[in-house]
Amino acid sequence: MSKSRKRKRLLQDDGGDSKSPACNGSTISGGDPYPELLRPTVDECRDVRDALLSLHGFPPEFASYRRQRLRSLDGHDTQCSVDSDEEEESVLDGLVKILLSQNTTEANSQRAFASLKAAFPKWEDVLVAEPNSVENAIRCGGLAPKKTVCIKNILSRLQKERGSLCLEYLRVLTVEEVKTELSHFKGIGPKTVSCVLMFNLQHNDFPVDTHVFEISKALGWVPKTADRNRTYVHLNHRIPDELKFDLNCLLYTHGKLCSNCKKNAARPKAKVASPDDCPLQGFSGLV
Repeated sequence: MSKSRKRKRLLQDDGGDSKSPACNGSTISGGDPYPELLRPTVDECRDVRDALLSLHGFPPEFASYRRQRLRSLDGHDTQCSVDSDEEEESVLDGLVKILLSQNTTEANSQRAFASLKAAFPKWEDVLVAEPNSVENAIRCGGLAPKKTVCIKNILSRLQKERGSLCLEYLRVLTVEEVKTELSHFKGIGPKTVSCVLMFNLQHNDFPVDTHVFEISKALGWVPKTADRNRTYVHLNHRIPDELKFDLNCLLYTHGKLCSNCKKNAARPKAKVASPDDCPLQGFSGLV
């Protein structure tokens, strides 16, 4: 498979076609697809979280989102911290960051977003900009033409249907309403929707990216034949709401760093270099 075709296929893993079943909600909602599989248990979820937390600490890149969740649970204003000057990320900013993070490194996606905002401080500027200009701004994040089309489609639809470039109205919607609303935007798949729900809207959702997917199969939390959509539904049924955020962030981080658990074991600079160093080796399915 050529490198360009492989990249295209990877981007489509998120269900980029808004007409696909994965994007219209029919396969990311509903009953548990594996009702007889009684894993993970509550204890397993807690033990895995604790083991990974002891190894990695809480991932700093997710710390601000964690603080926002805690403030939300405490009943504080979700728009601005009471105890600090930390301002909450807008839903639209968060959505674009998630889109830019697809199929690239975290460092590259952060550079792409910073470059985009430096070139176009307001989303209205992105809306009227020439596609080539937007592509140049986000090129360091990879797949610039495809991501540019997606971003401009989102902005165009918002402007046409709501008259403003803002997604803050999603904060008052239910989980299912958010899924339905975002499914109308071409290029936004179920993983992106789930990330917005968890990170920006403080809902108890459990996104399934490549790392979470592979580790879940290895642990025996889903069958080896499971696909990502069924894995998403099953894990959201089984994992307690109060554990979803921390466990998800830690599984993602561990999948990136552990050469035993990540899909591409040849990737360099793995913090957990050998199977003996991986705390998940003691859990059923990875022994």
